[in-house]
Amino acid sequence: MNTFKTLGISDKIIRALNEMGFEEPTPIQEQAIPVLTAGRDLIGQAQTGTGKTAAFGIPLFEKIIHGPEAVQAVVLTPTRELAIQVAEELNRIGQFTEAHALPVYGGQDILRQIKSLKRRPQIIVATPGRLMDHMERRTIRLGDIRTVILDEADEMLNMGFIDDIEKILGATPDERQTILFSATMPRPIQNLARRFLKNPALIQIKAKELTVPLIEQQYIEIQDNQKFDVLCRLLDMQAPELSIVFGRTKRRVDELAEALKKRGYLADGIHGDLTQGRREIVLRQFRKGIIDILVATEVAARGLDVTGVSHIYNFDIPQDPDSYVHRIGRTGRAGQAGLALTLVSPRELSHLRYIEQTTKRKIDRIPIPTATEAVEGQQRLAVEKLLHQVQAGNLDQYKGRAKELLASVDSVSLLSAALKLMTKEPDTTPVKLLAATPLRVRSSGGHQRKQPKTGYFTPKTKSRNKSWK
Repeated sequence: MNTFKTLGISDKIIRALNEMGFEEPTPIQEQAIPVLTAGRDLIGQAQTGTGKTAAFGIPLFEKIIHGPEAVQAVVLTPTRELAIQVAEELNRIGQFTEAHALPVYGGQDILRQIKSLKRRPQIIVATPGRLMDHMERRTIRLGDIRTVILDEADEMLNMGFIDDIEKILGATPDERQTILFSATMPRPIQNLARRFLKNPALIQIKAKELTVPLIEQQYIEIQDNQKFDVLCRLLDMQAPELSIVFGRTKRRVDELAEALKKRGYLADGIHGDLTQGRREIVLRQFRKGIIDILVATEVAARGLDVTGVSHIYNFDIPQDPDSYVHRIGRTGRAGQAGLALTLVSPRELSHLRYIEQTTKRKIDRIPIPTATEAVEGQQRLAVEKLLHQVQAGNLDQYKGRAKELLASVDSVSLLSAALKLMTKEPDTTPVKLLAATPLRVRSSGGHQRKQPKTGYFTPKTKSRNKSWK
């Protein structure tokens, strides 16, 4: 915590950071906190997983501690999930201060939000559309705003919020601090920064830093009609505690989630067409481990911060390097190791090489796992579970029955039977998925070309635990 103290952070915030388990600032925090504490506008090229919420949240609370009891800051986010997540982290940072943040987003009862606003939060974390609704109702007034933060500005641009953002910024005082975070800097974001930011500092976290060294990156070259079988084998062999499978389209996500459930996996999907209530249920089940495989579109997973996601599977290769970095950033968080594995068809290899060049990170090729390897992987995991249980102890109540069994059955046969029960059996349930949406990939000349559509495919094997039937 000494490094945080050298940044001039107050004791109340240091105490909160200590409670949150922070040990030292990330690169974006170390560079941004002094700039923001000095009151300068800032452009930060960074993305989820780099610690940017604390980078702007710490200076924000330092300023609010000495400010008036009114809404002093607005944080704009592209999605409801990110609004909730940012508000939660801000409230943890400010837990020992008198200030607090309130998430305001579409899909939640607006009357309930109005009631919460009467508790006079100093920070509003909002999606642009819902904030505009409150501005029209005059339930949120921006006249005393001292700080505006645009989080994941490029995603808000992609989702069509640029006009709303300009109206919101236009309704705030000219004498304000404006902070913009974006993973990419397309021209409309640059134009927005030129219009509304005054002499901003620029902090960039390079792509090679964004990919996080703790994330092991691999790919498998495979025909489209083999993808699902191979995904199932990988899930059997690696048995991730929590994993996210990315599909390119909403329809793809629905089909993949249903196909995995038919094969006996604890899986469900999220995308933009689901109701807010349904999305919250799925995400709650994923966080609690009720389901351990989340199938998602990239946009739906933006802002998703779940500790313990050990594996990312790109069923469909991302459209561009930035999307790839966003996807794999769901794992390898909080100092934990992670694995990102991409399934690539032969015609997509040139696009994969482009991703490697842009992110400056080698993606290792691994062979296609066989059905035999999947079974062996299951057996190995079963052995590890048995040995772990032996080390954990607390077996006294089972030893009597074990001795009775050993009196009538030899130990090798008995252990073989236990391993067979713990190992999933092959499942031949036929599953049919539609072809993926054609990917616009970069050719060697820098132009775009469409890939041909693939046909239907029917996976052949996957194993399932009988108890899931």
